[in-house]
Amino acid sequence: MQGVIAMMSKNNTNGRNQFAMLTIDDLVPQDHLVRKIDAALDFEFIYPIVEATYSDLGRPSIDPVILIKLVFIQYLFGIRSMRQTIKEVDTNVAYRWFLGYSFEEKIPHFSTFGKNYVRRFRETTVFEDIFAYILEQAVKAGFVTEDNLYLDSTHIKANANKHKFTKEMTHDEAKAYQDELEDEINRQRIEAGKRPFTLDLEKEVKLKERKISKADPESGYYVKGEREKQFAYSAHTSCDDNGFILSTIITPGNIHDSQVAFQLVKQSKRLFPEINCVVADAGYKTPKFVHFLTHLNLRPCLPYSRPKGKKELLSKNEFLYDEYFDCYICPQDQMLAFSTVTREGYREYKSNPKECVNCPLLNQCTISKNHQRVITRHVWGDLMDEVEHLRLTDLNKSIYKKRKQTIERIFADAKEKHGMRWTKYRGLEKVATHTMLVFAAMNLKKLATWLWKGKEPLFFCSKIRNEVDKKLFQARVTSLEQLLSTVWNLEKQRFPSSFSSIFLSFFYAFFCLSVVSINDDLFQFRDQWFFRISCRTLVFVS
Repeated sequence: MQGVIAMMSKNNTNGRNQFAMLTIDDLVPQDHLVRKIDAALDFEFIYPIVEATYSDLGRPSIDPVILIKLVFIQYLFGIRSMRQTIKEVDTNVAYRWFLGYSFEEKIPHFSTFGKNYVRRFRETTVFEDIFAYILEQAVKAGFVTEDNLYLDSTHIKANANKHKFTKEMTHDEAKAYQDELEDEINRQRIEAGKRPFTLDLEKEVKLKERKISKADPESGYYVKGEREKQFAYSAHTSCDDNGFILSTIITPGNIHDSQVAFQLVKQSKRLFPEINCVVADAGYKTPKFVHFLTHLNLRPCLPYSRPKGKKELLSKNEFLYDEYFDCYICPQDQMLAFSTVTREGYREYKSNPKECVNCPLLNQCTISKNHQRVITRHVWGDLMDEVEHLRLTDLNKSIYKKRKQTIERIFADAKEKHGMRWTKYRGLEKVATHTMLVFAAMNLKKLATWLWKGKEPLFFCSKIRNEVDKKLFQARVTSLEQLLSTVWNLEKQRFPSSFSSIFLSFFYAFFCLSVVSINDDLFQFRDQWFFRISCRTLVFVS
């Protein structure tokens, strides 16, 4: 027992009054995040952005760089409020070093940024410009890729009681791409010998009952599956392969993802025109959105979606669509003929009740009183079929797997580490500003960390990879051309007949099509088959 007591040490508090010759720089760890950010970004860029919001008259203001750095400290380290941020800065040496403050300098009051926001920065593009500048630095560093665009949205809990609301009748939002859909509907109705639909301007506009929060009327009542029903905002966001946030749009929580996706893709495509693939979850798998992507020559990468309808009945997938005769074939080999095109944009295919009444699968197929099964197919159903075909390719499978480490990780980090699970602000503009600054802080954190580690720019690596792919492609084409030339010469020497000329013409056409339409998915497949046909041709000639 005495040995245990002898080994137990007791610390004294004399160190509280110690005097030492130190600087703030000596107390900040060399690998602290604020050091990485200070080395990665020169905050002098803020002055020309905010210059127009300051007057030439009056007392000197607080340095705008200090105001912006205070906000970045709050969102980088997930501090819940500006009041708490000021308390943390007052006692945290690293934060003081980042701001450039000495031990004795007084930190600005917590209301300073709020007053400057209301009087200067509100209704300006200051925060959008800051976000764009940080993203531009990531692009210049070569960390942003432009191949794939990942889309998704997450809800931000509003600062409003979900039990205190009023019910109001409001107009439905205008549906995106509706004009193009109506034109396609009328075109197909005319082809089918039906009368086109006309827009009745005098028809009463449909109203829908909505819950409006008393505390934050601009928020939306969020209802999705088994999740908690609450007033919230939705942050519709896009990112690249490396998790850099490219753009974001904030809407009330009751706006569907697919409605905002059109604007989000256009916004991202305008900033990064080299994007060629859009990756999203099943919520974006709508005919309108797929048609929109096809119109922009973008490759859709969308997941499998379960068939809708009653589980006890045969699903639509169990019926075979015959594109040539434009009909469906049921499991009992009976035809469902085309009937009409609805105003909603669906082609209806109906079975013959006289044949269905004695069908052994009647109870599993339909519950209608007239014993008729009706299957609908969207007017852009061929595009949806192409999406299903692309879903099964190796390229789409490999790209879609990256969602969990890109856009989904962004939302997880934003909520767990940067305080975006809920917002204390009220109003769409303030919530949008808050979200924009959180995403700017996340981009800045990733940029600073990668630069600090000396990470090799992925843009440079992708350039090298593209050059290697081009050289490999040219080498394969050259070898195929040499093989074709050999076959051609042997054929002309040994079988100078018209049949041989026709055969070789077909052979040469197949070669041209193979080279022209080659892509990442089908290159190896077509290359192998071309080699097989070439070998068989050599055997035939010899």
